[in-house]
Amino acid sequence: MALMISVSGIRGIFGTDLTPENLSRFTAAYGTWLKGGTIVLGRDSRTTGKICEDIVASTLASVGCDVIKVGIVPTPTVAMGVLKYKAAGGIIISASHNPAQWNALKLLNNTSEFMDAEQGKEMLEIAESGKFAYQPYDKIGMVREDNELLNYHIEQILKLPFIDVATITSANFSVAVDAVNGAGSEGVPQLLEQLGVKTVHKLHCTPNGLFPHNPEPLPEHLTEICEVVKEKGADLGVVTDPDADRLALVDNTGTLFGEEYTQATVFDFILSKKPGATATNLSSSRVADDVSKKYGQVCHRSPVGEINVVKEMQKVDAVVGGEGSGGVIVPDLHYGRDALVGIACVIQHLAEQKMSSSEYRATLPDYFMSKSKIQLDELGKDADEVLTLVRERYANLNPDTRDGVKVDFEEGWIHLRKSNTEPIIRIYSEGKSPEEAEAFANRIRTLIA
Repeated sequence: MALMISVSGIRGIFGTDLTPENLSRFTAAYGTWLKGGTIVLGRDSRTTGKICEDIVASTLASVGCDVIKVGIVPTPTVAMGVLKYKAAGGIIISASHNPAQWNALKLLNNTSEFMDAEQGKEMLEIAESGKFAYQPYDKIGMVREDNELLNYHIEQILKLPFIDVATITSANFSVAVDAVNGAGSEGVPQLLEQLGVKTVHKLHCTPNGLFPHNPEPLPEHLTEICEVVKEKGADLGVVTDPDADRLALVDNTGTLFGEEYTQATVFDFILSKKPGATATNLSSSRVADDVSKKYGQVCHRSPVGEINVVKEMQKVDAVVGGEGSGGVIVPDLHYGRDALVGIACVIQHLAEQKMSSSEYRATLPDYFMSKSKIQLDELGKDADEVLTLVRERYANLNPDTRDGVKVDFEEGWIHLRKSNTEPIIRIYSEGKSPEEAEAFANRIRTLIA
């Protein structure tokens, strides 16, 4: 597989696609684009992280950037560092939920948000041209370390006006954690203890980058944490991906909430504290709309991608946002997906509701998703042809065409998105039963066959 290059980062298998040479090239382009300044540099726990960190820090210094190395920390902790230091940008060395052989550069701008399309385009043009702003010996940047940034991140979460440690402490919670030996291995247990959780059961909380199971927090990968919750009699289980920006939840019976329900739970909590709009992407569950309507609010939709959700949030002044993959964005802290603040909100909400996590999950409406893909080369059609066909077929329902084609029906929806790297179209659909969700997807398959 070739190196994956996008506006938000550079991703590939280390040693084949992601080499020291292209790590240096894209880092130099990023530092050149920023015209110097201070960069906060963090990484997840992957075994290749230290090598990448050394290359990236040295390259940034070579183009005149000062570097603050913050070590193995969650992606949102680096974002908090950009805000703390009023930095020019931030780099997280992490391939997120990809397997251990992958690594990547995730790039933040000076507002601690992922680069938008225009910023990314400018940076990639510099990388292509090779015109890097290397500095002479007396103007290279300085490299220093901050080993306390994680503590700062946690302190800022605890200072949020809607987080009350006394209320959580009185609930005597027991919580199990699976940090997949990633960047949340130390921060998540530390946060839980400081929140006042009575007992923390640690599972895979050694930040060595040796992932004990597929690191994407999907149901088929999380059977172990479900068993631990049942065995320990825990009130809740929390799971983070390798860079701790996504959060999955397990209720007290050892049953997964469902990745879409992390976002819904935090929406419910934040909206109970302050009125306002919400925002999520077009492929996220309708449960986000239901929770928003409960408080008389509208859930606004954006194209898929964290920066797209953030821009929609800022446009409508949303009080909370996120993505259905377990990414929660609480702008009172920062504009980025953050599993740690998500955990704090969920724990606080359960403490205030005075009900078990399974009882709380039962208060939310159930939806079911189907996710599949169409191989275009087998059909002899191209992606745009298929999207046009679907758009015209459902023109009377005013499909949303900002990101592929999304069609809303009374009882559910379908969303088609084309891949930029493969001859496929992805089909996402949702209904009130697995059969309904699959039936929506089958409508599309029949239409384009």
